[in-house]
Amino acid sequence: MNNAEFLLTIGALLLAGLATDLLGKKTFLPRVTFLLIFGLFIGQEGLGMVPELFVDHFDLIGNMALLMIGFLLGGKMTPDMFRASGKTIILVSLSGALLTTLLVTIGMIAVGTAAEIALLAGCIASATAPAATVDAVLESGKDTPFTRILLSVVALDDIWGLLLFSGGLAAISAFSSSSGTAPLIVAVHDIGGSILLGICIGIPAAFLTGRINPGQPMLTEALGLVFLCGGLAAFFGVSVLLASMTMGMVIANTARHHEYPFHEIEGIEWPFMVIFFVLAGASLEFTALSQIGIAGGAYILLRTIGKISGSSLGATLSGSNPGIRSWIGAAMLPQAGAAMGMALVASTRFPQYRQSILALVISTTVIFELTGPLFTRLAIRRTSAKDI
Repeated sequence: MNNAEFLLTIGALLLAGLATDLLGKKTFLPRVTFLLIFGLFIGQEGLGMVPELFVDHFDLIGNMALLMIGFLLGGKMTPDMFRASGKTIILVSLSGALLTTLLVTIGMIAVGTAAEIALLAGCIASATAPAATVDAVLESGKDTPFTRILLSVVALDDIWGLLLFSGGLAAISAFSSSSGTAPLIVAVHDIGGSILLGICIGIPAAFLTGRINPGQPMLTEALGLVFLCGGLAAFFGVSVLLASMTMGMVIANTARHHEYPFHEIEGIEWPFMVIFFVLAGASLEFTALSQIGIAGGAYILLRTIGKISGSSLGATLSGSNPGIRSWIGAAMLPQAGAAMGMALVASTRFPQYRQSILALVISTTVIFELTGPLFTRLAIRRTSAKDI
């Protein structure tokens, strides 16, 4: 790939982002869905116009986008937020994750899926797609109690998902008469290591940033720390999303000389998101839908029921208003990168289930990645219309 092709591709992708932004404002479809469809159209399943260089480096581009998303989500998790809605955030995220895992696991066993695969699928189903959810909120331009709670719930949701998934790996190892120690060590490494890394970078960053122009953190500082966190997370093999989220939360709650750390990142996040979603669409395999079967249908139905009913239950227990009870679960239906990551880990850990797990998750991800943002956008609009 020569320089001209590289620059032309970047330019075309960014202009496509502008076009989808306009289409998203004029139609009922969110821009994320447009970007995914555009990626599908120019990808290998369509015209085959995406250069291999971009496809080969999709993970790198995806991690760069997730780093910024995680950092911004962490920055919103402040004492003020938890004082106002902490009970709602914790109960909605926890009950949504637990009930989804339970329903998917039991339901898939009921339709004849092996118990081990059903348990792994249930744990994977608990995860959401923070990138699509964050973009839907940014696209809406709404800053309401609902959107603030939604972003915090999504941040916690993936933490619960990682914990449940690690527990599922340990349980299957124990039932298969192998040692349950290794998966537990992996869980401590992945979750504890991510949190520790975020703290180790976040604490000094909170005191050192924003000193060149007092009270105004510079974009160079922000990107430098975010990418440093991502590089170290990749080096140590821990979660990029969780590490950057922890770093953002530490800085937001520790820094005293600026109100919102690294707000400049919000201004440059969208170009990375454009490339990320187009390449995600280009990597979708519609041929995987032919393998969805009864198990895939059960997974889609039960995950949808679990997210909506579980989140509604948590909102009811926390005493939230009717708008949050009715719409918070629907807003959390997108599922993408985290689920694929868990599926790859599970397929490596249990190679005997590799084909079944990957076929199930890849095929259902196509559905949730394309349709999930529709429900997120609808939920934001309906709650905003009611001034919730």
